[in-house]
Amino acid sequence: MAHDETLAALAALARDKKVDLVFEGGAVWGTALVGALCVLEEQGYRPQNIAGTSAGAIVAALVAAGYSGSDIRDVMFRQNFSALADPTWEARIPVIGVPLSVIRHLGIHKGDVVLGLLRKHLAAKGVRTFKDLVHPEYADQPAYRYRLQVIASNITDRRLLVLPRDAAVLGVAPDDLEVALAVRMSMSIPLFFKPIHQRNKSARRTVLVTDGSMLSNFPVWLFDSGGVPEWPTFGLRLVEDDPRSELISELPPAQHKRGIGGLIEFAKSLLHTMMDAHDRMYLETDTFVRTITIPTMGVPSTDFNLTPETLNKLYESGRNAAQEFLATWSFEDYIAEFRSGRKAPDRRVETGVLMRENAKARSSQSLKVPPSSAG
Repeated sequence: MAHDETLAALAALARDKKVDLVFEGGAVWGTALVGALCVLEEQGYRPQNIAGTSAGAIVAALVAAGYSGSDIRDVMFRQNFSALADPTWEARIPVIGVPLSVIRHLGIHKGDVVLGLLRKHLAAKGVRTFKDLVHPEYADQPAYRYRLQVIASNITDRRLLVLPRDAAVLGVAPDDLEVALAVRMSMSIPLFFKPIHQRNKSARRTVLVTDGSMLSNFPVWLFDSGGVPEWPTFGLRLVEDDPRSELISELPPAQHKRGIGGLIEFAKSLLHTMMDAHDRMYLETDTFVRTITIPTMGVPSTDFNLTPETLNKLYESGRNAAQEFLATWSFEDYIAEFRSGRKAPDRRVETGVLMRENAKARSSQSLKVPPSSAG
């Protein structure tokens, strides 16, 4: 009887179609994320908690603020992407400009245009700080207080930042942290955009914050609870080929040059490896069956000179990937295969505890062959 009641409860939750969403980073590939989001909304899914890294943080912030997938699509299709790349004055100097900008600012572009646009679009929905994104049902629960979680990398202390919960490291109360600034921190693509130097006045120190993808480009673990989840978490991941392929096939070919140019290319290769490898081990577990893998159609992630045709190609890729995923997805099957036999759900479990548990699980399962799809 108890088993039947559990199945009935899960069926009711499936009909309700609440979902937590985690968006992977990928610069201009964000358009593909929006395509998948539109399909989820068309199928009745209602995002509850949203997280993202880099470009994924931009999409996540807009969703948390109240924009629909079609709203975001319209914004992106009207946007001149080339205008988002705002080079420093040093980077405009022929020949020596780019390396000079990297040496002086640790990046080629200022990122001011993106920050300004984020502030504009969030303000249109009445959102400025994370206090404006407090989840009314979980306002007293630190792990789920905010509808939005943004991943960034604290280079000074060599640690992952989950914002706004880790805002104290930056010298700001979580409620008072500006949403647009947090997203700008998360999307500080190494070498491409300048990192953020955040002054912590109380600690009398400056924290260097850069792209969250350096430490976790696909934080699908973020909303996991210790027991049977009340609703699913879907990860939206951007892939260049078969998502189960070897990591090396997804990385750009290494360039062997000498001098300043060679140094920059070498740094890029290291960063690409870090950004894609950090979450690969976890993707090889049960995470794969709740991940919408979206092909990026051969479009370079930092190609800001996108044509309308290329934008539409990425958008349609996201739509197709979401439709294929939903055709086989079953929340009940996922619970039965991967989450059965655990204690009752408890959304009050602190994420720090969950992260340690997941780290242990990843370590013990890293050599196992992943099971087949739950659908």
